[in-house]
Amino acid sequence: MLLVLCVDLDDDLGRKTGFSTPVIGREAVEEAAVALATADPEDSDVNVIFQGIHIYDDLDSRNESVEVAVVTGVEGSDVVANRTVGEEVDTVLASLSTGEDVTALLVTDGAQDESVVPIVRSRVPIDGVRRVVVRQSQNLESMYYTIKQVLADPETRGTILIPIGILLLVYPLVLIGIVFEVPGAMLGLTSTLFGLYLISRGLGVGERLDNTVEGIRQSLYAGRMTLIAYVVAAALVVLGGVSGRNTLQAYQAQTSDELGLPLVLAALVYGSVQWFAAAGITTSLGQITDEYIAGRLEWRYLNAPFYVLAMATVLHAVSAFFLGEVEIGYLATALTAGTLVGIASTLTFAVAESRFGDGNESQRVGRA
Repeated sequence: MLLVLCVDLDDDLGRKTGFSTPVIGREAVEEAAVALATADPEDSDVNVIFQGIHIYDDLDSRNESVEVAVVTGVEGSDVVANRTVGEEVDTVLASLSTGEDVTALLVTDGAQDESVVPIVRSRVPIDGVRRVVVRQSQNLESMYYTIKQVLADPETRGTILIPIGILLLVYPLVLIGIVFEVPGAMLGLTSTLFGLYLISRGLGVGERLDNTVEGIRQSLYAGRMTLIAYVVAAALVVLGGVSGRNTLQAYQAQTSDELGLPLVLAALVYGSVQWFAAAGITTSLGQITDEYIAGRLEWRYLNAPFYVLAMATVLHAVSAFFLGEVEIGYLATALTAGTLVGIASTLTFAVAESRFGDGNESQRVGRA
């Protein structure tokens, strides 16, 4: 038996006439076609359904085993529409009371409806696809659908439209350059924009930026402390940079000789290390808070703020010694203290983890 399937992917039949689908049988399909033609004579799906009836009548007149049906999808989502068409095809096949093998002939009005071919083929062999278009608009819908798909795809849209848009800027920018007597600058601006776009595409900057923005959005909705900690840490880093520069300028003003590279680095570190340490402690505490709330906190994570404090102590003492602010005894004390803080922290949390560990790290911290 040949099953003539008329495909209406966006469910014009159901939306405009109220017919429940699938529609099975010659009389029911003709009634549906008349109803759709009455409701919207310009709808291309009218031609599809009448073409299905025409094929049915032609084959039936030659005493071939044939049935005709109309299946529809839903408006708006191709994925849901294809799934709905598959379900309706299953219903049609279940209604056929025949012992013969069933094959299908799809009747569509363009490339969009033909996207269901793999869905139908997974259920019944397909003998062919008949596309029905008005002669005056041959291939018009297919071209429209192709353009629509290109514009709907963010990847293709960014790849094609952005370079075209940048190139189209050349002419107006050159005119502006001629008016203001700086045509070279305008051409350079266009070239720069095009070059930055190509570099960003090559390095995947757009995708990384999208991932970053999505991560920030999820952090806001999830109430993560890490986001606030990073903002505060960024401010502390900026303040640290300013403080380091001010310290360097102050030491340069105290001497008429030019400072060597070791002294320049020492001055920058001496003026900024406390700010950088505060930023490191802030971010580590924010991360620890989020891990604890999420139930993933491990004892070893608690080492982070102590390690930052130990390193800051050592760097501060070394930079102060190079600048002549402290004696060697202070440096030795600071180095020893920093080392002891790191060792004590590591041993303390290692012992705590071994004593309270039961396979669930978050429960270890909770019970401690």
